[in-house]
Amino acid sequence: MPRFAANLSMLFQERDFLDRFAVAAACGFRGVEFLFPYEWPAAEIRARLDENGLEQVLFNLPPGDWAAGERGLAALPGREREFADSVELALDYATALDCRRLHVMAGCPGPDVDPRDAMATYVANLRLAADRLEPHGITMLVEPINQRDVPGYFLRDSAMAQRVLDAVGRSCAKLQFDLYHAQVSEGDLCMRLRNLMPLIGHMQVANPPDRREPSEGEVNFPYLFALTDALGYEGWIGCEYRPAGTTEDGLGWAEPYGISACR
Repeated sequence: MPRFAANLSMLFQERDFLDRFAVAAACGFRGVEFLFPYEWPAAEIRARLDENGLEQVLFNLPPGDWAAGERGLAALPGREREFADSVELALDYATALDCRRLHVMAGCPGPDVDPRDAMATYVANLRLAADRLEPHGITMLVEPINQRDVPGYFLRDSAMAQRVLDAVGRSCAKLQFDLYHAQVSEGDLCMRLRNLMPLIGHMQVANPPDRREPSEGEVNFPYLFALTDALGYEGWIGCEYRPAGTTEDGLGWAEPYGISACR
C-alpha cells in the first residue's frame, strides 16, 4: 500500500504551520514534508514530530530569494558560495530532524545565461551537495518542474533529469518524480513510472490541471498508485496539492489508504 506524507506547506493551511503536525497525525498521516523549515528553530519542529509520531521525509534546500521569484541556486553561475552555504544549513536541519531526503532546487538561470554554463554549474553543485550529504545517509533529489508553473526553471523534464544524474555520478543522487509536474510537461505517466522507477527516490502527487486532490482532475490516480505498488516502490508519496476546499473535506480520496478527516 502506498505511504502518503502530508505536505504541510500545502495542506492544513487553515491552521498555523506548527499546529499542522498534530492534525496531520490525527488524520492518519505518518510522514510529513514541507518546502522549507528555516523560518522555525529545528528543535521546535523536532518536538512536533516527536509529539505526534511523525517522520520528516523531505524538505528543500534554501531557494535563494523566494519573494523575488528565485526557485533555487544550483544552476545559477556565480552563486556557488551561497549554494555551498545552503547545503550546510540544510544538512544541519536534516540532522536535527532525522530527515533522509533533501531536494536541491535547480533554479531559473535566466535568458542571459548560456545553458552550457548553467549545466556545468548545476552538475558541479550537485556533486558538491551529494558528497556532503551521502556520508550522513541522505538521498539528494532533483525534480523536473513544469514550465507552466515555473517558467524558465532549468530542470524541465525527466529525460534531462536522467542526463543530469548520469553526469553527477553519485549513488545518493535520485529523481524526485512529481506526478503533477510530469503530467503537465510530458504525460504518459504509466510508461514513465515503469522506465524511471530505478532512479526514483521520492514521489509527489497532485492532479492537473489545477493541482488539486488526486480525486479532482484528469488523472486516474488509484490506477497509478496500484502501479507503484506493483513496481515495488517502497518510498513515500508526498501530497503536494492545493485542496479545493478545506484539507479535511478533500481527504475522501485517501480513505482506502488509512487517511481520513479527523473531525
